[in-house]
Amino acid sequence: MKILLVDDDLLVTSGIEIILKAKAADLDLPLTIVGIAADGQEAVALYEETAPDIVLMDIRMPVISGIEAGKQILDQDPQARIIYLTTFLEDDYIIDALKIGAKGYLLKTDYESLIPAIDAVIRGQRVFGDEIVAKIPGYLAQCQTAKKVDPLLADLKEKEKTLIYWVAQGLNNKEIAQEMHFSEGTIRNYLSEILDKLDVRDRTQLAIYYFKNMEGVD
Repeated sequence: MKILLVDDDLLVTSGIEIILKAKAADLDLPLTIVGIAADGQEAVALYEETAPDIVLMDIRMPVISGIEAGKQILDQDPQARIIYLTTFLEDDYIIDALKIGAKGYLLKTDYESLIPAIDAVIRGQRVFGDEIVAKIPGYLAQCQTAKKVDPLLADLKEKEKTLIYWVAQGLNNKEIAQEMHFSEGTIRNYLSEILDKLDVRDRTQLAIYYFKNMEGVD
C-alpha cells in the first residue's frame, strides 16, 4: 500500500508517518510512504511521479490549497483516492471536498482511525469523521436553495431519474435492483451511463446533484 503525505507542517507529516508505520507493523500490513509534499503544487507533481494508492492531504497549504490540488490530481486520475486530514471543520471546505470526489475527510486528532480509514477507502468505501457525518444532511439541504433546473435533466430517461432518486436515498446497487426490478449488472450499467451523462464522478456527487437539481422538480 503506497501512501503520499501532504502537509506544510513537517512535524505533522513526520508524526503521521511514524503513526502509520507503527500501526501497519502491529497489523502486519504492507505500507510504504512513497512521498511527502509540503504544498499542493508539490503534491500534484509527486502524485504523477509516485502513483500512490492513497493521498493523505491537508486543506490549507501554500502555493495551491489541498482542494485545488485534489481537483488537479483527480483531473489526472479520476480513480485517485484522496483523504483530507485537517484541523478545519469549516462547511465550505467539507462541501468542496464532497464536490470534487474526495474519498474521505478526517480530523488530525483522529489518528486512531487512519489505518481503518485507509483500508476502507482501498476497499471502495468513503470515510468521514463523526463530526463531518453529522453535518452532511445539512449540506445536502443547502443544495436545495436557489434551485435552477439543469438543462441536462431533459436528457434523462424516467428510469434514470428513478435510479438517481434511490442513490440519493442511500440505497446500494443490490437494493436499487430490487426496487426497480432489474439485475445488479443492469443497475451498474445505467449508473455508469448516468455519471457520464451528468459529468459527475461518483455516487456522492450524484446524490448532491439530485438534491440540488431534482428534488421537488416535476
